[in-house]
Amino acid sequence: MKKKTDLELTPDSFSRASTLRELMAKAQHHAEAERMVIAALPESLAKGTRFVSCKEGELVLSAAAATTASQIRFRQHEIMEELRKQELFRFVWKLKVKVAPPRFSERPRAKMTPLSNENARLLKEEAGHTKDKQLREVLEKLASHVRD
Repeated sequence: MKKKTDLELTPDSFSRASTLRELMAKAQHHAEAERMVIAALPESLAKGTRFVSCKEGELVLSAAAATTASQIRFRQHEIMEELRKQELFRFVWKLKVKVAPPRFSERPRAKMTPLSNENARLLKEEAGHTKDKQLREVLEKLASHVRD
């Protein structure tokens, strides 16, 4: 009988596969670099800003809003000066900021606003004059949503 493969990802399991180990090392390196970049940003700009990459002296960041991206571009010299103090970003000479809005955002729940007594009275009155039975039921149901 063939042994079932272990698909569970734990810190111990990635030591078995060299590809997964390399990927985990890259992810940890990226997370550390992102922590350094976010620490170098002014506190007001840190929220919604992510580190994308740093290749050949070009640092790429992504901002959640265009206003944040503009502020980062405006203050890029002081940000790069702060980053150059770190060994990892010693040779950064260019800063590029991309706008990438969050993929998922919480939509505000639609709240029903109750009708005033006057509007409810008008709907009931109109329902009384309507010959269509279904329309009358809908109007009466709408009229029942009265403010207390």
